[in-house]
Amino acid sequence: MYSHNLPFLKLFMLLSLSGIAMHISNPDLLVPAYLQTIPLNGHFLFQNLTEFSKDFGNRFSYEPSAVLYPASVSDISDTIKHVFELGAKSGLTVAARGHGHSLQGQAQVTGGIVIRMESLQGTQTMVHTGELPYVDVSGGDLWINVLKETLKHGLAPMSWTDYLHLTVGGTLSNAGVSGQAFRHGPQVSNVYELEVVTGKGDIMKCSAKENSDLFYAALGGLGQFGIITRARIALEPAPKMVKWIRVLYSDFMAFTEDQEMLISMEKTFDYIEGFVIINRTGLLNNWRSSFKPQDPVQASQFNSDGRTLFCLEMTKNYNPDEVETMEQEVVQLLSKLRYVSSTLFQSEVTYMEFLDRVHVSEKKLRSQGLWEVPHPWLNLLIPRSKIHEFAKEVFGKILTDTSNGPILLYPVNRSKWDNRTSVVIPKEEVFYLVAFLFSAPSPSPTSEKNENLEIALQKNKKVVEFCNNANIGMKQYLPHHTTQKEWRAHFGDKWETFCRRKQAYDPLAMLAPGQRIFHKSPLPLL
Repeated sequence: MYSHNLPFLKLFMLLSLSGIAMHISNPDLLVPAYLQTIPLNGHFLFQNLTEFSKDFGNRFSYEPSAVLYPASVSDISDTIKHVFELGAKSGLTVAARGHGHSLQGQAQVTGGIVIRMESLQGTQTMVHTGELPYVDVSGGDLWINVLKETLKHGLAPMSWTDYLHLTVGGTLSNAGVSGQAFRHGPQVSNVYELEVVTGKGDIMKCSAKENSDLFYAALGGLGQFGIITRARIALEPAPKMVKWIRVLYSDFMAFTEDQEMLISMEKTFDYIEGFVIINRTGLLNNWRSSFKPQDPVQASQFNSDGRTLFCLEMTKNYNPDEVETMEQEVVQLLSKLRYVSSTLFQSEVTYMEFLDRVHVSEKKLRSQGLWEVPHPWLNLLIPRSKIHEFAKEVFGKILTDTSNGPILLYPVNRSKWDNRTSVVIPKEEVFYLVAFLFSAPSPSPTSEKNENLEIALQKNKKVVEFCNNANIGMKQYLPHHTTQKEWRAHFGDKWETFCRRKQAYDPLAMLAPGQRIFHKSPLPLL
């Protein structure tokens, strides 16, 4: 243990011999000099770190002392080992950063070390074909690159997120949810094996059969038990094309019952998501840029102004030689639904185009300067038995429009989620993901106060308070809590297991301090 600290001790001796006072109130002030003594394949960055003190949420900003650009997993392991061996007397902490898509500073760290996981991209990607195909990927790989690589073999992962420009390790540390989750479960339910660097610096291979406690801890573990450096992801044959369908409902009961029916059927759509749309002008006209209306005349006469509507979005995968069969299946499925007949819109796109659909919107928003703005998102999991009570209050009273971003609302099956992971979900078999994906650009570039952000946060607060007061049984997805009491309530009967695993794999509470679950408390210097 002490051999790793020799460079640090030599540095202290050198400072002493140079006549510099040895009374140092905070040993972490020597962080840059100390880290430079660690032999690495990659390198540290100590200046111009502003990029790493912000994220997609654009609400919190904490600047690190150093950023590690690892060229190997051993770089991450050695860095964590050195910090661990400084012991509790050091307040130094470590955060793994993927593509920077966190919302409340979860991948940031004050005065500590940020590990830029994207530096490991492409270092371990390997597709294995066969009866049970899979792909080995780095935790720093983006899902879009995983898709591109697996499609070369006619394969693809089974479960996705709506946005693919996120790292594998980042989404697996949360859950990874999209419209395929009703059938395949979230991304964490489609992993065969992980490689994790723990808070002690140990590199551990884990799976359901080997080091299973760490395996299930890391999946959905919010980065609390280790850094995911490699993952083995289950694959399936990839379709060439996608039939992409949107319809509108005016009745919430029919909207939810139809969704629940679809996710319960064996032969159904391959992707199912719903959206809540409040007081949107010219809604169907906006769809025409990407979709074709079944009845253009009726569609042109549909008026969405001042109304609360519900969009059901579905896809059916197919290959070019399966068009006729696919069309028959789609017609049969649509015949079971109770949507407004004039609002049927359809499109045919490649599988890649559909999965990467949000990136098209990202490029448009970036060109308008509307991407790097505050994103006061709120993601909730609502039990099926409470969804109507929730909707009546939230969509009838708290929210008056959806002009600042979409609201997702769709059901998933609990049986497809592995309860051994760290992910927390409602106890009912069917529950809904409700995601308020709002943007809050400042009303004026010169304004000191962002009124749009304040309004959005107040509405979020009202939604959460309603859920708590009405005993909705809500759980937050991508959770954000500020006290351990709130975290204890969030994890419920999983809290003791969560704490035990923290003590086992990150006993100094060094990792992912931005989650605000545990705090590294340095001991007083003697």
